[in-house]
Amino acid sequence: MSDRTPPPDGLVIVDKPSGFTSHDVVAKMRGIAKTRKVGHAGTLDPMATGVLVLGVERATKLLGHLALTEKEYLGTIRLGQNTLTDDAEGEITSATDASGVRREAVDAGVAKLTGDIMQVPSKVSAIKIKGVRSYKRARDGEDFEIPARPVTVSSFAVHDVRDAVAEDGTPVLDLVVSVVCSSGTYIRALARDLGADLGVGGHLTALRRTRVGPYKLDSARTLDQLQESLTVMPVAEAAAAAFPRWDVDVRRAKLLLNGVRLEMPGEYAGAGPVAVFDADGAFVALVEESKGKAKSLAVFG
Repeated sequence: MSDRTPPPDGLVIVDKPSGFTSHDVVAKMRGIAKTRKVGHAGTLDPMATGVLVLGVERATKLLGHLALTEKEYLGTIRLGQNTLTDDAEGEITSATDASGVRREAVDAGVAKLTGDIMQVPSKVSAIKIKGVRSYKRARDGEDFEIPARPVTVSSFAVHDVRDAVAEDGTPVLDLVVSVVCSSGTYIRALARDLGADLGVGGHLTALRRTRVGPYKLDSARTLDQLQESLTVMPVAEAAAAAFPRWDVDVRRAKLLLNGVRLEMPGEYAGAGPVAVFDADGAFVALVEESKGKAKSLAVFG
């Protein structure tokens, strides 16, 4: 009989270091958890740090649904310079003296980028245009347009405005900002669009994700900490934290596991994914209300 410990089963909340792609973190976690079955919910650019939600083993089935939740960021936007990538990773494409930009103008620009807006993602992004990643088209020197997409910026706040001088001698303004937004929102595109609105250009110089859905930085661990002691949030706990809960009896739990579309209480109409728990408190399935019935998204029982 093998005494090999089975791989853990649940979510791992990582505090991603700068310079790592999301895939680099997944590769590292495969080594730490000793399993190939690791995935992530929503990417973070290499420059960015902070909350990256990983799923190990069965929890990978939750990831696609978690990727759609609200996210929160702290960042620094530099007004006065545009870059190829809309962040500090790309080469500077233009520079304009931003020292004359007033705080009132900044606040007015931020207000225009708050709420339900149409946003054009950065050209150096993973968006697919006719089946090819946008960043590949950009690197190949193609001239192309990315269609604008609807996103929601529930909060965009400027906490500090600092005068600075860029390496090329351009007087710039550095804004310390926080953003709460829907999935699919590019913070570097907000920086680019704010700079464009103010007529001086802008890009993102630092970004830290502080929350993904209910998972915050205070529950995140660095890769070094996880290497020392792997902290895993069990699948049931992760589901209870992220989705509305529906408790069913043993009979209905069995029916759901067998793919039967049960009637769902009206309170779950339009609620999105719902976590189903049986009478013993075991996490059974993730379902969604469709025409009053429970449509199975993933089974865990």
